[in-house]
Amino acid sequence: MRTCSLICLFLLIFLYTGWAQDENSSPPKSQRKRNQNRRRRVSSRSSAGRQQLTQPSPIPVPAANVPFYNGDDTIVHILQAVLGVSEQAPSYNILPVKKGHCMVNGMVMYDKAVWSPKPCITCMCTNGKEICDETICPFLSCSTTVTQDGECCPVCSDIVEFSGDSPEPNDPNDVVLMKLPRTQDEMNEIFRKELEENSEEEEWLKAEERKRKKKKEQKRRQNKENRKLELEAKEEERIQEERRRANEEEELRIEEEHRKKEEEMKKKEEERKKKEEEDREEEVRRLVMERKQKEREKLDLEEDEDDGENEDDEEDEDDENNILRGDVFRVPRRRIPGSRRPIDIHHPPLPPGCFISEITVSCSNAKLTGVPPISDPDLKSLDLLGNFITSIPKEAFNGMPNLERIDISKNKLMSTGIDPLAFKSLKNLKRLYLDGNILDQIPSELPSTLEELKLNENKLGSLKEDSLADLKNLVTLEMEGNQLSEANVSPMAFRALPHLSYLRLGRNKFRTIPQGLPASIEELYLENNEIEEIVETSFNHTINLNTIVLRHNKLEETRIAPLTWILHENLESIDLSYNKLYHVPSYLPKSLMHLVLVGNQIERIPGYVFAHLNPGLEYLYLSFNNLCNDGIDPISFHGAYHSLREIFLDYNELTSVPVGMEDMTDLHILRLNNNKIKSVSPYCICSAEDEGDSNIEYLHLENNYINTREISPYAFSCIRSYSSVILKPQKVK
Repeated sequence: MRTCSLICLFLLIFLYTGWAQDENSSPPKSQRKRNQNRRRRVSSRSSAGRQQLTQPSPIPVPAANVPFYNGDDTIVHILQAVLGVSEQAPSYNILPVKKGHCMVNGMVMYDKAVWSPKPCITCMCTNGKEICDETICPFLSCSTTVTQDGECCPVCSDIVEFSGDSPEPNDPNDVVLMKLPRTQDEMNEIFRKELEENSEEEEWLKAEERKRKKKKEQKRRQNKENRKLELEAKEEERIQEERRRANEEEELRIEEEHRKKEEEMKKKEEERKKKEEEDREEEVRRLVMERKQKEREKLDLEEDEDDGENEDDEEDEDDENNILRGDVFRVPRRRIPGSRRPIDIHHPPLPPGCFISEITVSCSNAKLTGVPPISDPDLKSLDLLGNFITSIPKEAFNGMPNLERIDISKNKLMSTGIDPLAFKSLKNLKRLYLDGNILDQIPSELPSTLEELKLNENKLGSLKEDSLADLKNLVTLEMEGNQLSEANVSPMAFRALPHLSYLRLGRNKFRTIPQGLPASIEELYLENNEIEEIVETSFNHTINLNTIVLRHNKLEETRIAPLTWILHENLESIDLSYNKLYHVPSYLPKSLMHLVLVGNQIERIPGYVFAHLNPGLEYLYLSFNNLCNDGIDPISFHGAYHSLREIFLDYNELTSVPVGMEDMTDLHILRLNNNKIKSVSPYCICSAEDEGDSNIEYLHLENNYINTREISPYAFSCIRSYSSVILKPQKVK
């Protein structure tokens, strides 16, 4: 019996020893599954933690140690951030760093940016300061640790090294390492842990399902956001189209106003001429009556009473028939030898619709088909505007040799219909207007006394080297609305014009600046052409240039050479409206005072772009562009704070009053209407440091999104009169 008991005990010890060896050698399947689930969950938490560390969103600095879990079950403690990370990098930026940015190793880090200068150190830019967090590894109780590649902290090693003196863990003879049989409570605990592991696995699966649904929801939101962005882009295109239409309507309105003004001026001029004619006729009648009275008294003294009465009756009859009319051309009376009374000499009457005013004959819109035959050496001006004249013969002006001005605009003249010698005899002619005809070349043999020549709205297709020969006294030349280009205009065409100062070549087909411009030129108009580029040599010889107009062309800021006009000392006004500019051009002439950039696509005013101007820019017009607040900095107006008098920033994308407006000491007009401004801060117009009155006379803020009731009472305190501030109407969101 005792022997049987010993055998049973030995068998039980042997069985438990084998079971312990199996347990130590390889974990069961459920244990391996639990370990995998644990690693999967821990790795997901670790990746989420790393995502939080690398996100550019604001990261609050922890006040105490915050644990984060890595994939190897280790805990990483983030210490409270410390200032003064080693090696302060020097700054080589010429321009100052924006407020809120950090300078690290010569690079500008934006606010809330995150980077890692060294392993296990994470830095973040917060309000212009570098804040770095250092990873502190936890204490490990295991005897063997391993630091894996790419990780900061060591982890416990699964490999156990045994010394020569230690016993083998699976030696069946070693009773000390054997595990005693588990109790029922231990088995219940193992089953409970397995159930918990299973529930945790189910939770993990549910979490994965939630993540999948979340990703699906995020994708749906992203698609919705993309559709929203597309709709916003279409809305932006619609707004741009409406803005373009508004620009066109504004141009049409301006043109219509100009046309009405011209018609009104023309009507006033006609009324003035008519009144002058009536006054002249009245004066003539008065002089006739005085002459009659004097002659009557003289005849009464020389002749007897009867003869005197007869002569008086005849003279009364003659005078009544010969009162000067508006359609009769007449010179003073001459006395015939042997006669006691002067004789009136009359020229043939002028055509219907023609009038005489002192030394001017006006035949505007008189339906003439040719130059009327007039013979009067005292005439100085001849107006033949708006007729149907098709030709000018050689002898057309023989009877008017002293003409100084001829206007034959808006007729049907062709180059072949003008005799080469038609203007040759006019030795005093200074102004010749031939606008609105059908001329394809400049008339030849023009007198050298000519000072002003207008050939607008014709069919001019070329300008040869000798087209303007002998016009040495020409000051003004206008050739707008023709078919001229750099291909058909000779570079030597303007060589014979040493006094030319006013040149208009708008509405032609130029793609570059015409060559050979004389040094005397002061005003150059090249609007409504196809100019795409301005080279450095375009204005090399035009040292007296004062005004240049290049609106409605195809210019980009990169196609304007840096040395185009920066050294000019007399260029004060440049108009680059309605081109393809994306920011205010650099290298502006140092003498510039008037800059017009309306109707471009300007998004930014670069810093120091006006810094070199002397004495400084006075007028800056940037209406109808794409300017937003990010495109305007305090250094954008550097050099112009004390000179700017007018700034037009209306019809842009501004959401607040741009910075720097409060420092404009001589500003008179500021236009910010038709933007997206939502509020007006207390010191954006009136400086908090300057207690004096502002020079602003007109401040336009209408058609924005401003709630006028929320404006601070100090916002416009420096403006002398509140009537100068225009706030209404405002848009409704």
